[in-house]
Amino acid sequence: MDIDKIIAELTLEEKAGLCSGRDFWHTKGIERLGIPEVMMCDGPHGLRKQVGEGDHLGINASIETNCYPTASALASSFDRNVLHTLGTELGKECQAEHVGMLLGPGLNMKRSPLCGRNFEYFSEDPFLAGELGSAYIESLQTQGVSACVKHFAANNQETRRMSGSSQIDERTLHEIYLPAFETAVKKGKTRSVMCAYNAINGTFAAENKELLTDILRKDWGFKGFVVTDWGAVKDRVNGLLAGLDLEMPGGPGVQDARIVSAVQNGELDEAVLDEAVRHMLQFALECKGLQKEAVTVDREAHKQLTASLAEQCAVLMKNEENILPLSSNEKILYVGEFAEHPRFQGAGSSHINVPHPVSALEAAEKNGHAVSYVRGFDIHEKEDANQLVQEAVEAAKAADKVVIFAGLTDVYESEGGDRETLDMPENQLQLIDAVSGVQSNVTIVLHGGSPVEMPWINKVKAVLCMYLGGENVGTAADRLLFGEVSPSGKLAETWPIRLEDNPSYLNFPGENGVVTYAEGIYIGYRYYDKKKLDVLFPFGHGLSYADFAYSDIQISKDAFDDTETVTVTAKIKNTGSVQAKEAVQLYVKNAASGVRRPIRELRGFDKVELAPGEEKQVCFTLDNRAFAYYEPKIHDWFTESGAYTIEIGSSSRDIRLTAAVQVTGTKEIPITFTRTSTVSDLMKTEKGRSFMQNMMAARAKQSVAAAEDNVKNMGEGSDKIVKSMMYEMPLGSLVTYGAVTEEQLVGLLSMLNA
Repeated sequence: MDIDKIIAELTLEEKAGLCSGRDFWHTKGIERLGIPEVMMCDGPHGLRKQVGEGDHLGINASIETNCYPTASALASSFDRNVLHTLGTELGKECQAEHVGMLLGPGLNMKRSPLCGRNFEYFSEDPFLAGELGSAYIESLQTQGVSACVKHFAANNQETRRMSGSSQIDERTLHEIYLPAFETAVKKGKTRSVMCAYNAINGTFAAENKELLTDILRKDWGFKGFVVTDWGAVKDRVNGLLAGLDLEMPGGPGVQDARIVSAVQNGELDEAVLDEAVRHMLQFALECKGLQKEAVTVDREAHKQLTASLAEQCAVLMKNEENILPLSSNEKILYVGEFAEHPRFQGAGSSHINVPHPVSALEAAEKNGHAVSYVRGFDIHEKEDANQLVQEAVEAAKAADKVVIFAGLTDVYESEGGDRETLDMPENQLQLIDAVSGVQSNVTIVLHGGSPVEMPWINKVKAVLCMYLGGENVGTAADRLLFGEVSPSGKLAETWPIRLEDNPSYLNFPGENGVVTYAEGIYIGYRYYDKKKLDVLFPFGHGLSYADFAYSDIQISKDAFDDTETVTVTAKIKNTGSVQAKEAVQLYVKNAASGVRRPIRELRGFDKVELAPGEEKQVCFTLDNRAFAYYEPKIHDWFTESGAYTIEIGSSSRDIRLTAAVQVTGTKEIPITFTRTSTVSDLMKTEKGRSFMQNMMAARAKQSVAAAEDNVKNMGEGSDKIVKSMMYEMPLGSLVTYGAVTEEQLVGLLSMLNA
């Protein structure tokens, strides 16, 4: 259909109407022009299609469907194929229910482990989140269903999330909080972006032209439409001017009337409205063309798929003395109500209506794994904890091994509120302490969407983190515990020893709705590594029932400039006795930077499956962004010339292979030079380096010789001191010390600033 022709036939009122929803979940259609309405639903780890009155908190009833692992678990897979599979199957479910857009994935960074919605977000690392999110988007959209990445941007807490302001410097915003969205746009080709409730540096996301137009459309080339988070509109006209297309949910028409009035009185150019209408028409007509008929879904097959995905996401954090896997010949005791009633998803708008989640206890019985069970604790913390604990202690004494199913309950983490502590429920801590006091062979199976403190970590031999693993998490836990599958998940977030160690601790959740991101680029492992802080478990950590040998790192070229790409390969061998997968991670390190840089940053990952004794090669391609940082002076990415180290390892703190490369940056940072600029400033530019080499060589040599004479008795390292003194010298001092004449300095400054 000819969109220009349709726009010409629309009335002003119809145009305004297309920019808001018909109701809670549908866009408006215009029958006379063949414009269909489109239904959208909450996601991203399941289809929450409400059958009655809509709401955005997961309160009212929705259809029964499959619940997959949440983003916190999925990210731990470190596996694009896992996200491809999920997106494909969810796309089929959406088609079967005539849903045109699924809200998700959530790409906000895990700035603090206290964020109540962290279970819906992937990682503390923007590269990992962007790559996994894009894999999900690509596969979902191949099924003819639009993705809607959220919440754009810097929506990293639930406290005052609808009205607060995130105060972030330019470099931090672009380097940490925007890249995952950028990847979703450029690589994932997402058809929709949801703007966040919050403001960024005082301007609400729904009215933020820099965010919605300058960055999203002009810099990244986004061609889709921008929708509000539900109820995020503050001023509808300002939103249109900023680049906001669709307001959700639909209302009584007040905002539509406001748009009409603004056009009529000249406040809003109708061409601006037409552009938003164009985006909405493209979306609606594409959805109509992509709608598939008679799609059916095998719910039971999808239920089994949820278990398979959960198996690949679970993280074996600790396995002392190889206590896992369990053996059916042992007397195994399961303790904890989560063994019978697992927590498998978070609370809020992503809540999925599941008729029958499978517990580890049920799965063990079905799979012929003989285990006994005592309740141990009450999920709701209402019953007498002492009695339940005592029953568990007595049973534990008679067992060979005890598995305690523990973690966070719904009241501890949910959309709408942040956590106040990293503590687990007190009755669970009491249980773990008591049981580990009488039984030395204890394994903890954790359910929850985010890190917890572990005061008991040295009292237990194994920890298996299932995160929130979806409706069939019990089957996955059973297969992992008994060794039918080897764990292969890696932590997509650092687990600190204490909450106080977190870099945002002093500035989360802010005051009076204003939260300052004072830690800057140092979130997660970027901070812990820079500070050399001990952590409970580092980013990228995860054990296996197999062992892996890393060898033979090769780089296609050891010197190149930032317009080129470079290929890195390495060999990974399974030296264990069971088939297993290893998530190999590549980091880039720049230790000699002239600006603040993290010790290392994730720039590649690949998951390989290996039979015992099998060896495979992994391959990574690195471009300019792998070595660059965001430079506010040029409002762009900048690669410093110098030496970098490529690191390949099993986690951010388990680096197995390294190789050095020399990278030449082709951009220069514009600098205005004055007499107080330093020699080191001079050396940052090609002109300056050339001047120092060619024009100042003779006189500079005399000055350096004199300086060396003055410090020759300073002992070892005096040459470094001399160099430092020279580089810190203001350019005006070169005249004072006779290195250049006044005329030469004036000429130099004129040349540099030309």
